[in-house]
Amino acid sequence: MFFDDIKLGMSVETAPAVIKKEKMLDFAHDYDNVPLHTDEEYAKTTIFGKLIAPGVMSFMSVWAKYLEVDFFGEELLAGKSTKIEWLRPVYADDVLTGKATVTNTVRRNERNGLVEISFDVYNQNGELVLKDVTEAIVKCRQV
Repeated sequence: MFFDDIKLGMSVETAPAVIKKEKMLDFAHDYDNVPLHTDEEYAKTTIFGKLIAPGVMSFMSVWAKYLEVDFFGEELLAGKSTKIEWLRPVYADDVLTGKATVTNTVRRNERNGLVEISFDVYNQNGELVLKDVTEAIVKCRQV
């Protein structure tokens, strides 16, 4: 989708992403190796009561489902930034879904524009677990 075709408020919902315990542990051992994510006995002593998924893994699990939608298609040039805010813990076997909404557009030049996507991610109980704002650079139509 070209920048010129993108409108504020356009949105897309993602397919469910299941947080599998084995993948959660593998990710944690590789990228966020702290006891809260890797040591079940330790996790029982925390306010969470059990292991929680690394935040970036939680986000990326839903982000992968968003990419399957291919919102921008071949007109996506690059990502510019992302800001993630974690609001609730995510546990093994949680099922996450997201809604991505266009919240801002800025034409940068005759070739491309900046599209801001706000992403709300919910667990299977309908609880908002994280919010993300991502900026993408998208091609404009050739004049």
